[in-house]
Amino acid sequence: MSGQPRFMLVASPLMEHSPAFDRAAMLAKAEGAALHIVAFDYLEGLATASLVNEKAMEQMRLGYVERHRQWLEEQAHPLRKIGVNVTTEVAWVEHPLEEILIHLKEQPMDVLIKALDHPSRLSRLVFTPLDVHLLRECPVPLHFVSHATRALPRKIVAAIDPFHRDDQYNSFNDRILHEASKLASACNAELDVVYAYDLSSISADEFNFYNGSALFSSDQVKTLFDLQENAFNELAARNGIAPEQRHMIMGNPTKVLTHYTETHDVDVIVMGRIGHRGMGRLIGSTVEHVLYKMPCSVWVVYTESLDE
Repeated sequence: MSGQPRFMLVASPLMEHSPAFDRAAMLAKAEGAALHIVAFDYLEGLATASLVNEKAMEQMRLGYVERHRQWLEEQAHPLRKIGVNVTTEVAWVEHPLEEILIHLKEQPMDVLIKALDHPSRLSRLVFTPLDVHLLRECPVPLHFVSHATRALPRKIVAAIDPFHRDDQYNSFNDRILHEASKLASACNAELDVVYAYDLSSISADEFNFYNGSALFSSDQVKTLFDLQENAFNELAARNGIAPEQRHMIMGNPTKVLTHYTETHDVDVIVMGRIGHRGMGRLIGSTVEHVLYKMPCSVWVVYTESLDE
């Protein structure tokens, strides 16, 4: 994308100044980006009340949208004073996902920023939240802001997985590190890279270790570790990641990443999402597992399908 970078912040329809506002403003200022703040309003009460008095309810709807537009302008004013190019928009929309995707198609953005909503576990089991839909369908990097104590990130972690026989994954990991390094540089933040490896998830016969047993020998385990370590160091070195910034930790990726971010005061974790044909292939991805568990904000890098 040429010219000035463009960021899009999806604001809450409830006129709440969340930490996502401050994060979006500071990132836009740090990267010299224009910031478009958009709110997609739809209040069920106003929408259904129109069945009683359509004309009166239309006036109430227009009044609410106008109040929200003025409120967004009030939020934008101090951002403009610090030099951020800010535009605002309010639209009355029942299904925001479709409108967000249309906006991104008509007005290409470098990143979509949004406060992470925290629906109950039961609600997530019954209904797919907007944030998960965005995670699966948004064509640009996503920044879900959560547990943000600092407007400008000071500690960033990139989560990568370099151990694949498919060479296409190499460019994907490179992209994750590129995005994380770019973000850390703009924010003057520390950057660490974590590879959470789990031997139980690796197919033995895929790497020519199948011997008729479900168990690896100690030599095979050592060989697997060495292969993973070499792949990790090669990837990190290729992207200018110093040895002291590299952390290879054995364990379940979800548990390793959540524990690491919590114990190291991490502001943002940069992760990757791979597009596959069929929505089912996205179910169960690491980033979807950790989205609601992370004690920090999540930056999601997207890549095109690797199985086309």
